[in-house]
Amino acid sequence: MREYSGKSVFGGIAIGKISVYKKNEQQVKRVHIEDCEKEKERYNRAVAQAIDELKELYDKAVKEVGETNAAIFEIHQMMLEDDDYKESVHNIIDNQEVNAEFAVAATGDNFALMFSSMEDEYMKGRAADVKDISERLVKILSGGSESSISGSEPVIIIADDLAPSETVQLDKNMVLSFVSVGGSSNSHTAILARTMGIPAMIGTPIPLDESVDGKQGIVDGYNGVIYVDPDEDIIEKMMELQKQDIEKKKLLQTLKGKENVTLDGKHIKLYANIGNIKDLLTVVENDASGIGLFRSEFIYLERDDYPTEEEQFKIYKTVVETMAGRQVIIRTLDIGADKQCDYFKMDKEENPAMGCRAIRICLTRPEIFKTQLRALFRASAYGNLAIMYPMIISTEEVKQIKEIEETVKKELTEQGINFGNPQIGIMIETPAAVMMSYELARMVDFFSIGTNDLTQYTLAIDRQNTKLDDFYDPHHPAVLRMIEMVVENAHKAGIWAGICGELGGDTELTGQFLKMGVDELSVSPGSVLTIRKKIRETDTSAL
Repeated sequence: MREYSGKSVFGGIAIGKISVYKKNEQQVKRVHIEDCEKEKERYNRAVAQAIDELKELYDKAVKEVGETNAAIFEIHQMMLEDDDYKESVHNIIDNQEVNAEFAVAATGDNFALMFSSMEDEYMKGRAADVKDISERLVKILSGGSESSISGSEPVIIIADDLAPSETVQLDKNMVLSFVSVGGSSNSHTAILARTMGIPAMIGTPIPLDESVDGKQGIVDGYNGVIYVDPDEDIIEKMMELQKQDIEKKKLLQTLKGKENVTLDGKHIKLYANIGNIKDLLTVVENDASGIGLFRSEFIYLERDDYPTEEEQFKIYKTVVETMAGRQVIIRTLDIGADKQCDYFKMDKEENPAMGCRAIRICLTRPEIFKTQLRALFRASAYGNLAIMYPMIISTEEVKQIKEIEETVKKELTEQGINFGNPQIGIMIETPAAVMMSYELARMVDFFSIGTNDLTQYTLAIDRQNTKLDDFYDPHHPAVLRMIEMVVENAHKAGIWAGICGELGGDTELTGQFLKMGVDELSVSPGSVLTIRKKIRETDTSAL
């Protein structure tokens, strides 16, 4: 038996045969050509075919993992149409009089090197994307075929890395798990794997040869370990864990319809975080009491131009109507940092995490902000909608927001358009907001603590930088004290305070949050019943 440790990106136990996934090797040869124009036309036809293929992949991914996670294939289409990429290929063909395959491969290598050398982690991740589109073009130009999984039984896939296009093409019925040598936990592939619910590991130093191919394997996605040719003891242990997993899921289903109340009678709101309308089904299936965070920025990220008021209104209206009276908290536009929209034409920033993002964009571009607010206020007439503003650091910002709100409501009234009376809240995700929480609490109806950014800014650690994982501690006492301070100041002002960041779903802290008096926890839909179980088993008087 051999065992290899990596980093888990999705938990679970997978037992089955191992299949080493190897890309079809693209042997690109440099060939002298006489007719450069004809070669460039051949390249252009390959681009058109690649775009058609990506559109099909996008449609497939939308059905399987939703619009947000399928967006990578739209990004790949845009990269194929990028003028810089196209000009580079054309120039190499013209200047060196070489075949399109060689020009594409050279351009892909050059662009990948450029992206990988950037300091920004998001931009580094684009290196894999440009390699993916270049390999696709070379495959088309050379008449190659897609890599695939052979065999008739589900397998554990081992690979150097899997590009998003490869991941989405996998037949889920034939995949038990995947383990990669490379990759990062923030890559598109990892996100897709989590959404598809496939136990997965990255950064695993496992050989990609016949020493593992076809062997029996077990992936322990909880602990980030893969066993090759496991012995009887490990097989027995892992089969028992797998059985327990199934039983746990069955038991969690019995919690549907139950109250979110502790043993000593404390009630708490248990909501879900979502990114688009397609996530609503999982919210309902997991019996969340409401939506604590609707990330409206994905409406912008999934488009190549500003969404109109009417487009936004229809989305917000659908959400509140579907939730049938349960509260829906919609966060206003929160782009910037690692979430970029090209059509916003934002200036390049040395430190985007601390730059023009979220509410700062809204207050400096009021025409965009007012369009969203009009849609939100209109939708509030159709259900229990609340509006939440991100990245607040001062009372002055809240005053500016209220002035814009009043302008919007006045315009709607003058136009005879109905709107409701939504609760107004702010996200507490900066140390400044924590320190000002006593004053801020007297200006709004609720707080929602964004623990991801609050931890990042409190510890002065970029949460996207995997090299600092050993230093990044979301359980740091400073972070927990800040959360407690925010809750205390909210209650002094008579408003409620919740948590919508990743810590909300951390069962190690559930009891501590309940003892602090946190009023609401908003977590991923799949975690709702797990947190409900923890709440119902907790006696805060004994903590």
